[in-house]
Amino acid sequence: MADFNYDLFTIGAGSGGVRASRMSALKGARVGVAEEHRPGGTCVIRGCVPKKFMVYASSYPKHIKHARQYGWDLPEASQFDWPRFRDSMNAEVDRLSGIYARNLNNTGVDLIEERAEITGPHEILLKESGRRVTAKHILIATGGTPNKDWDLQGVEHTITSNELFHLKKLPEHLVIAGGGYIACEFAQIFAGLGVKVCLVYRRDTVLRGFDEDVRTFVHEALKGSGVRVITHTVFEKIDEHPEKEGFKRVTLANGDELEADQIVFAIGRDPYTKGLGLEKAGVEVEANGAIKVDAYSKTSVDHIYAVGDVTNRVNLTPVAIREGAAFAETVFGQTPTAYDHDDIPSAVFTQPPVGTVGLTEHDARRIHGAVDIYKSKFRPMKGMLTDDPDWMFMKMVVRTEDQRVLGVHIVGDDAPEIIQGVGIAVKAGLTKDQFDATCAVHPTVAEELVTLREKWTPPEAASAAE
Repeated sequence: MADFNYDLFTIGAGSGGVRASRMSALKGARVGVAEEHRPGGTCVIRGCVPKKFMVYASSYPKHIKHARQYGWDLPEASQFDWPRFRDSMNAEVDRLSGIYARNLNNTGVDLIEERAEITGPHEILLKESGRRVTAKHILIATGGTPNKDWDLQGVEHTITSNELFHLKKLPEHLVIAGGGYIACEFAQIFAGLGVKVCLVYRRDTVLRGFDEDVRTFVHEALKGSGVRVITHTVFEKIDEHPEKEGFKRVTLANGDELEADQIVFAIGRDPYTKGLGLEKAGVEVEANGAIKVDAYSKTSVDHIYAVGDVTNRVNLTPVAIREGAAFAETVFGQTPTAYDHDDIPSAVFTQPPVGTVGLTEHDARRIHGAVDIYKSKFRPMKGMLTDDPDWMFMKMVVRTEDQRVLGVHIVGDDAPEIIQGVGIAVKAGLTKDQFDATCAVHPTVAEELVTLREKWTPPEAASAAE
């Protein structure tokens, strides 16, 4: 290894890259990390962390309203100070980014705050300084970047989720293109902050890829929170509003016209590999730029690896961290380790939020054939003293032949917290009988998971049996 500047050079200081780099350094490797923006990656800087703070901020009007119905004499939430909240939120992001940098330095990793590009199988160019370094192993952990419809007339009038955390002022009317979790989360965040919000989605129901019952529940919750949802159409063009200064006019393919002072594209994210120089090292990529890797995160080049969203496997921060740790064990721990991507719990921070783990009903039927379905929709105790108690939904997908629980899907307050514990059970392969044998914690909403007794029968099957 003495012929190289580094044993490992990591491109990208997000969660996966930082975990891999620190663990490799602790195992004795000489490690360098290049980051063109600042340490922390999508999650800390422009994703999960600041977005969750925004969810908290947007939920206070409802909490205040409910507190009054619980006997507290509080004024209505009538004014929101966006600059004060925004600056406080971004100060916390800065603090967390600093922790990432300190953790790298404390383990002896060289943090280089420049863009890095691969110029050969073992060579990396640092763009700002023009310095070239060599490494025996290269790890690519550059994450993803928001996608836009660059062919759209007027696309220059749009922003992405990256810019939403830094708006100078709250918009009056926000139009969002997209129906995935990012679009849905931000739609309800800004609606909760008092913004008029319209979401435009080309399909019939939001959250493609999630369980159908979850999709329907969230779709209705969006409308219930004041978001206007327009489906089965897309943007056709955007231009300056002819009468309202600072506003744009959005023309949809269905002929509708919308006016907005902020327009957001939330139509997905692409692996951030453009201009990285992968072809110079012989690294193979998919059509969308995702780096092809094997179970051990190794690319088509033996000494080059990739982890996290840049591989487009499961695009979640905790997954990137696990992949980074597995890489360090494989390459510098002499213990080949492949991370298991099955039964990964995840959450969507809509309002109410979603918690899910395992297979959807559709995928379970496709893979396993006969399944038993258990569902429950109810109003939690917390809301019963209010004039608008929320609904909660729970669903369990069970393989008929051996009663193994294949999937659990929850929509409602605390669903992300609950699904973390349930994820352990699903990952462990527990059965419905084992869920049923677990004593309920009362009174909680989570107790519903161990008291589901009645199988759900599809309407067509019920009709056939009559």
